[in-house]
Amino acid sequence: MSDANEQADPRSLSDPGQWVEAYGDYLYRHALFRLRDSERAQDMVQETLLAALRARDRFAGRSSERTWLLGILKHKIIDHLRVQYRERPISEFQEDEGDQTDEELFNRFGHGKSGVHIGAWQADPAKLLEQKDFWRTLEQCLRAMPPRMAEAFTLRTLEEMNTDEVCNILRVTATNLNVMLFRARNRLRRCLEINWFQTATQPGDRR
Repeated sequence: MSDANEQADPRSLSDPGQWVEAYGDYLYRHALFRLRDSERAQDMVQETLLAALRARDRFAGRSSERTWLLGILKHKIIDHLRVQYRERPISEFQEDEGDQTDEELFNRFGHGKSGVHIGAWQADPAKLLEQKDFWRTLEQCLRAMPPRMAEAFTLRTLEEMNTDEVCNILRVTATNLNVMLFRARNRLRRCLEINWFQTATQPGDRR
């Protein structure tokens, strides 16, 4: 049992009646980005705010109010995705995801032989998604990928799920997941370099 003294004073949170105005758009953008369904995204935000209201006496104050709400939303989205992927036929996962070039590159360089690594994505997704223009560009780049490849990147990198969880959802092996992540990061890096970083950088700043 937890000590009552360890629970944060719910008065440290703002008035729940102000959450929609203060955080509604931010939460909705994240939900829409993940679910790509406006109605479902709205429902998910409402469920998040209701869950937060019920759990407000357990707010520990270790993060900002907005980060706390986003964490609740992420858990609800992951639960939704687990059910969704469990109910989808395996044939929907078998789309073409590129030729053998990326896989050959992964086999040759994926473990650091030539300085190309599978390692963590360099950007901070939470901070970048606060920028509406970047969010739109990232969404366009992910939409240009095969759906399962985009989902693998999103679950592993943006939702920070562990490898086993992502493999269970997408029904792939860890090796296949790493190949998909390698391809996704390469494609995303190229797409963002052209459509975001190149346009966001002043000409004099680029070599």
